[in-house]
Amino acid sequence: MSVNKVILVGNVGKDPETRYIDESTAITKFPMATSETYKNRAGERVSTTEWHNIVLWRGLAQVAEKYVKKGTQIYIEGRIKTRSYDDAEGNKKYITEIVGDQMQLLGRKPDDGESGMQGGGGYTAGNAQAPATTETPQNQARAQPQSPAKEEGPEEDPFDGGDNGPDDLPF
Repeated sequence: MSVNKVILVGNVGKDPETRYIDESTAITKFPMATSETYKNRAGERVSTTEWHNIVLWRGLAQVAEKYVKKGTQIYIEGRIKTRSYDDAEGNKKYITEIVGDQMQLLGRKPDDGESGMQGGGGYTAGNAQAPATTETPQNQARAQPQSPAKEEGPEEDPFDGGDNGPDDLPF
């Protein structure tokens, strides 16, 4: 058994580049930065940044093309893929990419009237045609429909000692 799963939260390094292989097959690529800050042995704060090559396909690529901009904070879930190609001089080059299956735009919507949408937009490769909201664990409980209040009298106690009291249980 093997697992190839990546979860990243970071900032987009430059505006996404989108190409269309045919009329309905889009591919979007962009760099994404993730940062880590820690204290070294001398007590100094050290910050390191890793850059990741993100690749999105089809509907998810179209959503990124429309809503993702340089600096956007996003959540990406996907898999690692390494591929090779020959450069202009004929040298074999290798590149490692994150092929995204899910994306969520984080942060807030910009105040300057840009068309970029941030915050609450959760997209998967299967539902990427239209913006959708993804519930966070904190607000899932609030999003659950509440059952309507009963308009009957007080609820009957099944163990009130009547005909079907605790002594008459079948086990």
